[in-house]
Amino acid sequence: MRAYYFDNIPGDQRLAHDSGKPVSEEHLRELGVLFWTIPVDSPDGWEPAINAVAKERSYKNRDTINVTKEGLGDLYESKLKTFFEEHMHEDEEIRYILSGAGFFDVRELPTDAWIRIHVLPGDLLVVPPGIYHRFTLDELNAIKALRLFKEEPKWTPHVRGPATEENPFRVDYVKSVAVA
Repeated sequence: MRAYYFDNIPGDQRLAHDSGKPVSEEHLRELGVLFWTIPVDSPDGWEPAINAVAKERSYKNRDTINVTKEGLGDLYESKLKTFFEEHMHEDEEIRYILSGAGFFDVRELPTDAWIRIHVLPGDLLVVPPGIYHRFTLDELNAIKALRLFKEEPKWTPHVRGPATEENPFRVDYVKSVAVA
């Protein structure tokens, strides 16, 4: 995982858009974004480590998503467009990268700057409820990820706007970052 400020230069969203200004894991933690590295090719396999994190954090459900043209078929372009629209969720978004790569962009408070997080195989990322974020593939145009959930999956993205600013999960998130 590598994190840095997004350069905001127009162009293909799948390019690095690296401003040259790195962001530390400590700063991500201050924003509620958590990260682990669990090698996919670990001699004991990755499942025991993922199971331990799932138990510790009360993740009860999981599935796998394959974001490729082949995996999503006719929905590929529309899904990528939806994933890249700025939104928040009322649940954590947990992804363990099995193959491929992509970018999670999260909004920094209080600056509202985008922080780009490049995820690669073996990266486990937790995006907190209430944080504005978006996702896109990188130039590999493919990612396979294990998704973990505390309860049944909730897929409702709340697009940024006045109503979302008043969403209790957004309000709680903003308060939690202001305290940190």
